[in-house]
Amino acid sequence: MKNMITSVQNQKVKYWKKLQKRKGRIKAGMFLIEGYHLIEEAKRSNWDIHEIIIKEDQQVPDWCMDFTIEKVNKTVFHHIAQTESPQGIIAVVKMNQTECYPGNYMLLIDAVQDPGNLGTMIRTADAAGFDAIILGEGTVDVYNDKVIRSTQGSLFHIPVLQRNLLETISILKKEGFRIWASALSGAEPYNQIEVEDKVALIIGNEGAGIQDTLLHEADSIVNIPIYGRAESLNASIAAGILMYYIRG
Repeated sequence: MKNMITSVQNQKVKYWKKLQKRKGRIKAGMFLIEGYHLIEEAKRSNWDIHEIIIKEDQQVPDWCMDFTIEKVNKTVFHHIAQTESPQGIIAVVKMNQTECYPGNYMLLIDAVQDPGNLGTMIRTADAAGFDAIILGEGTVDVYNDKVIRSTQGSLFHIPVLQRNLLETISILKKEGFRIWASALSGAEPYNQIEVEDKVALIIGNEGAGIQDTLLHEADSIVNIPIYGRAESLNASIAAGILMYYIRG
């Protein structure tokens, strides 16, 4: 193992710090994850772990020995950690450049901006057996630390791509997909719609919903009946209900 890094002015520390921002992540093609569970999930799913950062008072787990390890003091560690109670371990991971999305069930996300909502949708899509997630323009960065934590490791189990949604819908239609869009008005109850063999579900922005240009491309516009006095459901809850219905 190399000498311990003790200064926040160290060039490696400055590089890690840049990975906290979307611009820095895109430039490097890398992102940070914190905690034993997420790092073990990334390793188990064969993502490319570039290096592991360990706080000075932490024991280095045996499974970390396959990777480059950087030991840092407490000051440096807390300088780059993004959680309130860090576990003392961070990994630098290479972004996964998935190009294809085989399968019959897709989740298309239009400008969802809350990191917790996006992370929960990814986790639920993984649990429901969806095959891929397509993020449209205006959606929060999937490599945002709050998104990653909300996925609870599901980010490493299911392909997540960033694409133009109009172009994606056109491609999916040619491949025989039925396009479902979730909306409050002009919609039919979701449980009255027959589920075809291939379905792509669009979920829209928390406040504005799905863009009209995308709604016009939908084969079915669906809603979830509200039986109480709430105006609407949280976007990630609605996505979960619809995904499980589609998977039947």
